[in-house]
Amino acid sequence: MIDYFSSDFKLGILGGGQLGKMMLYETRKYDIQTLVLDPSEEAPCKISCNYFERGDLMDYETVLNFGRKADVLTFEIEGVNIEALKQLASEGIKTYPTAETLEKIQNKAVQKEFYKSENIPTSPFAVFQNLEELKSSINNGDTPLPFVWKSAVGGYDGKGVSVIREADDLNELSMGECIAEDLIAFKNELAVIVARSASGEVKTYPVVEMEFHPTANQVEYVICPARIDKRVAENARNIAEKVSNSFKHVGLLAVEMFQTEDDEILVNEVAPRPHNSGHYSIEASYTNQFEQHIRAILDLPLGDTSSKVGGIMVNLVGEKGHEGEVVYENIDQIMQMKGVTPHIYGKKITRPFRKMGHVTIVNENLDEARIIAEKVKKSIKVISK
Repeated sequence: MIDYFSSDFKLGILGGGQLGKMMLYETRKYDIQTLVLDPSEEAPCKISCNYFERGDLMDYETVLNFGRKADVLTFEIEGVNIEALKQLASEGIKTYPTAETLEKIQNKAVQKEFYKSENIPTSPFAVFQNLEELKSSINNGDTPLPFVWKSAVGGYDGKGVSVIREADDLNELSMGECIAEDLIAFKNELAVIVARSASGEVKTYPVVEMEFHPTANQVEYVICPARIDKRVAENARNIAEKVSNSFKHVGLLAVEMFQTEDDEILVNEVAPRPHNSGHYSIEASYTNQFEQHIRAILDLPLGDTSSKVGGIMVNLVGEKGHEGEVVYENIDQIMQMKGVTPHIYGKKITRPFRKMGHVTIVNENLDEARIIAEKVKKSIKVISK
C-alpha cells in the first residue's frame, strides 16, 4: 500500500469551497499533504491546505500544470476542465472520479440519456438543443404543459431548474441546450450517498429525506434516516448502488431521487463528490462523508456508513435583502440547544440564498431533532453588517 500518511504523497483538490474545506478536516486528521486550486483568493480551503493556487478551473493549461504537482487528483465541484483531466490520467496521475465519469455527469442531458441506456429508472424527458427548439415542440403539441425545464449545463442549488406551466414562463430562461422533463407527482425527495473505492468496494449510506425551501428551490432540511417504509429505503439504496456501478464511479456519488405516489424510485440527478445531503454524517455517522471520500479515492478500506444517532441538517443561507459582510445573528442561542453544532464555511460576503454554513442536530429521537431543527431555523439569521 502507498504510504499516504506523514509522507511526500500529495493529494490535489480542484475547487476550494466549503466541500473542499470539510474534506481538508479529514486530510489534516490523517496528515495527508494537500494542494488546492480555486479561482477565488478568498476560498474557504485556503486556510487549511499545504499549498493554495489561484486559477481558473475550466482553463486547460491551469488545471494541467496544477495537476502535475499532485499524485492523485479529486474535485469538489463539477465545473472543471475534462480534457486536462484526461491528459493528466494519460501521464499517470490518477484523477477520481475519472474524466470519463465526470463527462457523463457534467451535462444533465447526457446524464439523463445515460440513465435511459442503463435501464436506471428516471422520469420521462426530451432533450432540446436550444430554447427555440423547445418552443416549437410546445407549439406543435409534442411537449405538453406543464413540465420541468432544466438547463443542460451550469445549474446548481435550484438555479437552472424551473417548472413551466405556460409558454410565457420560458421567456426568462437561458437559451442553450435544455431538458423538458415530465412533472412527477411525488411524496418525497430522497438521496443516497454511495462510496465506491478504486478497487470496487461499495457501501451506501442510509437514505435521507430532503425538505426544500418553497421559493428558492434549495434544500432547507436533510433528515436521516428518511421517514419512509423499510422496503422503499432498501430499493433506493439498491438503485443508488446500481447508478454508481454503471458510472464506474470512484469516490462519493450523491444520488438524488423521487419517491412517487406509488412508491416507485426515480433517479433525478447525481453529484460525483461529497454533497449537501451528507453533511449530517459529520456528527451522526461512524464515518462521515468527507473521510469516506478520501478513503475511496486512495483505495483505503471503506468505513462504516451506519448512523450512531438520528441526524438533521439545516442549511444556513443568506437572508433576503442582505448583501455584504456577514453576521451570524443569534448563533449563541442555537449553541445552547441540545445536540446542535454549527458549521461556518468561511465566506466573508453574504447575499440572498448564498450557502454560508449549516447546522447539524443529533438526537436519538428523530421527531425531537426535527423540532429542534425548526427552532434553529427560526433563531439564527445570516445577515450583513
